[in-house]
Amino acid sequence: MVSRRELLKAAGMSAIVTSLPALSLANTNTESRFVLVILRGAADGLAIAAPHGDGNYGKLRGELALPIPGESGGLMKLDGMFGLHPSLAGVFEEYGKDQALIVHAVASPYRDRSHFDGQDILENGAAAVGSLRDGWLNRALGSLGGSLGNEAAIAMAQNTPLVLRGSNSVTSWAPSRLPDADQSTLRRLRAMYAEHEFFSTRLDQALQSQQIAAGQGNLDRMRTRGNDAQQMRTMMQATARFLTADEGPRIAVLEAGGWDTHANQGAATGALANRLDGLDSGLIALRDGLGKAWSKTVVAVVTEFGRTAAVNGTRGTDHGTASAAILLGGAVSGGRVIADWPGLRTSDLYEERDLRPTVDLRSVFKGVLAEHFALPDSLLEETVFPDSRAAQPMRDLTRT
Repeated sequence: MVSRRELLKAAGMSAIVTSLPALSLANTNTESRFVLVILRGAADGLAIAAPHGDGNYGKLRGELALPIPGESGGLMKLDGMFGLHPSLAGVFEEYGKDQALIVHAVASPYRDRSHFDGQDILENGAAAVGSLRDGWLNRALGSLGGSLGNEAAIAMAQNTPLVLRGSNSVTSWAPSRLPDADQSTLRRLRAMYAEHEFFSTRLDQALQSQQIAAGQGNLDRMRTRGNDAQQMRTMMQATARFLTADEGPRIAVLEAGGWDTHANQGAATGALANRLDGLDSGLIALRDGLGKAWSKTVVAVVTEFGRTAAVNGTRGTDHGTASAAILLGGAVSGGRVIADWPGLRTSDLYEERDLRPTVDLRSVFKGVLAEHFALPDSLLEETVFPDSRAAQPMRDLTRT
């Protein structure tokens, strides 16, 4: 006789059944969608959207300076000051449709350049390290109340990121690394747990999650195989399926590592360019997968802090301060760069080394939540982002 443990292992379902939060699909009253993409490792905002119009840009960046718009491998012109990295062609296409914008010289309140603390501040929405233990997006779910209900958010990850942790229930999904079970094994699993309410429910929810994520395709395509770009597309495609499912979640969080480019960063080509290309293809896969729902979607691409303004001795960049955020989606009022540009002279830099922050990232998040989900400013200031009165919501980010 096959034991329960062996049968679960053979089915590739043990990790899912025992750890997957309940996928109790939300009874939503809104068509608005929000996707938060966290670039872990501190992405270089001066490469994402380079200030080619700043006279100090080329000298400061050295071999990392990107060619100006119009040159081979050059930037894609956003306006007279900024150009988008050539690997972000899909984002540039959406920018041309007024469905993407860049917020530059942006940072959280954090200034000490530790990845661990920087990511905590980014995700918990606090003004200082160690003051909050839950995530700002989880607190926003509680404020949304009847607009979305429980489990309106999904973490596309093995472990729920801090930004979604808290008292409000959320769900999660990640591709299996184990072989799929055949139908005979699944029937035996269902029969085995038919009288066990907890495991029967969890099994049904896990299978439902897999079915939604895979759509009409082969589940084998949802595995965590291939290069980073392929994995990003896989996760974005699955995200789109969850966000378009009947009574499915309306908010999703994804994360991507590998943005800590201390050495051999590259310019128009190289390590960072490859990362940006994978991000771009994933974002376009999300757009295509959402279909009509794209018109009601805001995607925010953010990082914990930026990188040094100057190239370092190993042809890369070190931990910095301000970076660039990307907003895109059919609900975004785009086609522009939002920047109170501080300049790149040595005297203009933060501590004479980093792009100086002039925009609080909390203002961006507040603006999206206020306009896209109609959260009142008082809730944003008192509950979602405590002690944030100085970071007023940024207005007119969306069309809603």
